[in-house]
Amino acid sequence: MTEGPETTRRTDTPDRAPQRAPRRLSRVTMDTRPFGYPQFRRLFAGNVLTQVGAQMTLVAVGVQVYRMTGSSAMVGYTSLWALIPLIVFGLIGGALADTIDRRTLVIWSTLLTALTSLMLYLQAAAGLDNVWIVWALVALQSAAAAAYRPARSAMLPKLIPESLIPAANTISSSTMSGSMIVGPLVAGVIVAHAGVTWAYLAEAVLLVLAILTLFGLPVMAAAHDTGGRSPFRTALSDTAAGFRYLRTQPLLSMQYVVDLIAMIFGWPLAVFPALADQRFGEGSIGWLYAGASIGAVAAGLFSGWISHIVRHGATIIASVAVWGGAIIAFAFTDSLLLGLFFLAVAGAADLVSASLRMTMLQVLTPDAMRGRMQGVFMVVVAGGPRLGDVRLGQMATLLTPTVALWSGGLTIVVLMLVIALTFRLLWRYRPADSSAA
Repeated sequence: MTEGPETTRRTDTPDRAPQRAPRRLSRVTMDTRPFGYPQFRRLFAGNVLTQVGAQMTLVAVGVQVYRMTGSSAMVGYTSLWALIPLIVFGLIGGALADTIDRRTLVIWSTLLTALTSLMLYLQAAAGLDNVWIVWALVALQSAAAAAYRPARSAMLPKLIPESLIPAANTISSSTMSGSMIVGPLVAGVIVAHAGVTWAYLAEAVLLVLAILTLFGLPVMAAAHDTGGRSPFRTALSDTAAGFRYLRTQPLLSMQYVVDLIAMIFGWPLAVFPALADQRFGEGSIGWLYAGASIGAVAAGLFSGWISHIVRHGATIIASVAVWGGAIIAFAFTDSLLLGLFFLAVAGAADLVSASLRMTMLQVLTPDAMRGRMQGVFMVVVAGGPRLGDVRLGQMATLLTPTVALWSGGLTIVVLMLVIALTFRLLWRYRPADSSAA
């Protein structure tokens, strides 16, 4: 039985009226019930530490590569060195998460990630100034991190009741958005006052602390039987089996498609430098990059209503349409404050969509397949924005940033309308357990 807080049934009628206000408030503010479960608190603490650390290293690597090469293009190429291992080992890590103890996989993969942070620290402290060494370490760290992420996500349904999974995923999405604000800010202070070396070392320390949080979690035996063969030998065939399974699950496939549509046609980051230079002015670039994350965090603080949603499918489609509409509005604004508002709206809509899509994935997927489906999910989440950068950058160069933005947003809105009308299975989808509503 899942460990959780004690509950008592109230039958004293006179005390019911005073409870109405707190209940109404709970439908507005963030649903924090998952924190009542010690195992969720441990998983949450580890996620915070790893996510903040990852953002710190992202900043430190960019600063170091730019200082060594003086080229923004070289900084951009660094993302490719991270993306390819992320895709490959994200899928393999997902397969391993179904065939070995998930806690063990996360511990060893996180330890390897910490060691790569330490190696980044050592190469920077030694003043090697070799971009190829940095890229190699970035690729190694990306592979290690990709291996543990599917297993971390696949742990959740084993730690809390199914009715609390939407709330837990909302907390997780808010935490990720918060880390994208806190991590770069902390890294900026460290880099400015102590140098990139200490930013690398800080991530290594945070990852070691994250490992300590995992020892309080239960052992999670293999969910998928490999027939006595080594899980590492069967990883590729297990990954292929995961894709074959996905072909038989139209609901799961469509939620991946919906996310790809949102990211490929609506991811706005590629034009932020141009908009900061040509439209919003000096000092706006940092705010533009933080805009969507600020909206997601703010929405997370008032997300109690998400736990009570019954029509998950319709809400996902509507949220992605709101994301597209916000990008259209952002395309035409000349005011930084108004632009940040529209980016914040987009970020809030993405929080709702991401929370419910993750919940759908965890609830509909059998435990023996959860690791592999989480691996696919991670690849989609990581790959979609990269493809979006390419599309937006090319269109902005051929036409203008404004046209590239509003045409992409309009495409999203139209495609969501088409999906709502033609793919009724997703539009009508409700979770089997709707008691939270």
